[in-house]
Amino acid sequence: MSELTLFLIKISYLAILWIFVLSAISVVRSDMFGARVPQGGTREAAAPKARRQPKPKARKGSPTHVLVVDGANQGERAELSEAPILIGRGSDAAIRLDDDYVSTRHARIASSGDQWFVEDLGSTNGTYIGSARITQPTTLTLGTQVRIGKTLLELRK
Repeated sequence: MSELTLFLIKISYLAILWIFVLSAISVVRSDMFGARVPQGGTREAAAPKARRQPKPKARKGSPTHVLVVDGANQGERAELSEAPILIGRGSDAAIRLDDDYVSTRHARIASSGDQWFVEDLGSTNGTYIGSARITQPTTLTLGTQVRIGKTLLELRK
């Protein structure tokens, strides 16, 4: 092989190596500090504001809060009247979990009518109901255990 060919192979190898290093740094940065906020201001200003419709009163027997039943944050709870509820390690999470297996913005619990759903927000380690990993919004009922990292959560009355 000519010296020019070897030189071009070396430069290509270094370029690919640097692309890999920079992408790894980007992933670590976004996991530690969250997503970038647009230059115009806060996240709320960037997203169109949805109209808040008055919440119907909770029916008898319907869940009222989410409770951490097992894990480092056992006993922590969030009221469902504040829905949607963000779960993760980030400072903007309604239920903030101190768990190495939880992403900054890991999952969300929201309602549609009188049903409650849990949705994984693209986390690395996934969100589980029982032993099944969820890939789309999944219906929750009273007492259903949701596992996020090493933490178990439940809908309760």
